[in-house]
Amino acid sequence: MAFFIKKLALIGVGLIGGSLALALRERRLVGAVVGCNRSRAALVLAKSLGVIDEGTQEIAFAVRDADLVLVATPVRAIAPMVGDMAPFLAPGTIVTDVGSVKQSVVQACEATLAAASVQPLHFVGGHPIAGREHAGVGNAAADLFENSRTILTPTAQTDRTALATVRHLWEAVGSQVETMEVGHHDQVLAATSHLPHLMAYSVVNTLSDLEDHIRAEVFRYAAGGFRDFTRIASSDPTMWRDICLENPEAILAILTRFRKDLDRLMEQIQSGNGDALYGIFSRSKTTRDRILADNPFLQG
Repeated sequence: MAFFIKKLALIGVGLIGGSLALALRERRLVGAVVGCNRSRAALVLAKSLGVIDEGTQEIAFAVRDADLVLVATPVRAIAPMVGDMAPFLAPGTIVTDVGSVKQSVVQACEATLAAASVQPLHFVGGHPIAGREHAGVGNAAADLFENSRTILTPTAQTDRTALATVRHLWEAVGSQVETMEVGHHDQVLAATSHLPHLMAYSVVNTLSDLEDHIRAEVFRYAAGGFRDFTRIASSDPTMWRDICLENPEAILAILTRFRKDLDRLMEQIQSGNGDALYGIFSRSKTTRDRILADNPFLQG
């Protein structure tokens, strides 16, 4: 099926939105791309990199006559942005997002568009599971979504044609698309994405709070394990603040479970129980090896 967007409005010109625009351009699947961002410098850079044709700080101008609007802001800004743009959308416009939290975002956006004076307007919740630790449009890449997964979170209110259009959008840039209920998405992502990021941030903060003479030695002798484990602690702090505030129930549930497991580990170390420690580590290694072998998206 041929897929072509005459005008894409990109709200939030950063890594994810910029990479999608580049991927669509590379495949000649998009006509005009108009970017909207609070930072004028980001818009200038995006235009110089060929990500957008035109940049603006006025959301009304950005979304005017757009076929599809992609909201690629931090999650707490998504619903307010949709509210700001709603009066300026043309009938039939599809709005989708890339947020890592779905339930609160989808509910708010659906309600906003349903109440808009112009109808029909369609919202499709989306979450491409792809990225890099360094944010910003300067790190955008046309191949970011190749061999990735994207989760769409339709509800009873989701227009099926709009859903199919957004599915084709992500499939066209190399992503495998799956659908998931919004609450289930937030639980799954709390475990697979949110928890590891919070752990990485916490480890770096723990080491940073050590006494001066110890801290200097710790970072001086940090090796590949430290680099690999803490890589995602270089992610955008604003994005992760918003994720925690928008998905607290699922995040607190998985953090509580992790804390209990950490307490058990501490108990075995304290008691000198080598067999129990070996069992914990062996089970973890076996599980990770199996997951990597079974999941092509984690290989390479």
